[in-house]
Amino acid sequence: MTQRPRWFTDTKPGHSQWYIERFRTMARQGADLEGEARLIDAMVPPGSRILDAGCGPGRVGGALHRRGHTVVGVDVDPALIEAAEQDHPGPRWVVGDLATVDLAAIGEQEPFDLAVMPGNVMVFLASGTERAVLQNLSGCVRPGGRIVIGFRHEETYPYEKFDTDIAAAGLTLEHRFSTWELDPFTDDSQFAVSVLRVR
Repeated sequence: MTQRPRWFTDTKPGHSQWYIERFRTMARQGADLEGEARLIDAMVPPGSRILDAGCGPGRVGGALHRRGHTVVGVDVDPALIEAAEQDHPGPRWVVGDLATVDLAAIGEQEPFDLAVMPGNVMVFLASGTERAVLQNLSGCVRPGGRIVIGFRHEETYPYEKFDTDIAAAGLTLEHRFSTWELDPFTDDSQFAVSVLRVR
């Protein structure tokens, strides 16, 4: 039996709808919700293929689509995918498990130039599947492409364990920052944005 992600097991009933409405409210209030997308846009040529891994309700993938990229978003939660389709038409939104999603199976024949995983997705995965997710994402991105992952510090999945999984997945850690605005990462940082290179 497939282990359920912590997104479902470690959150209260109604969490998905709360999360959706939270970002809809922030958007109506004019909050800046595109910081991650600005960084990713600067890292790739115009018109790149980008995988929004753990896309949630689509704010990052939607912003990248508006910047001219071809975007496919994947998330395990059907409610979040439905919200992405409603709020951010244009990209392709797919319900899928990041540990097992297969490009050919979802009709994507070409690898991506970059995969982005914002929104603390790594700490909402099913415990013990983190390495499998990294390995699977590596197979979704072309050789020489990059995977950019941002998540908060959690005792359940410390950065030291993350680094071990990065190496085991055959990826290279090239850069690490403490924010999406590229502030330096230190031993006291409570958030990490890691740039990984696919070999």
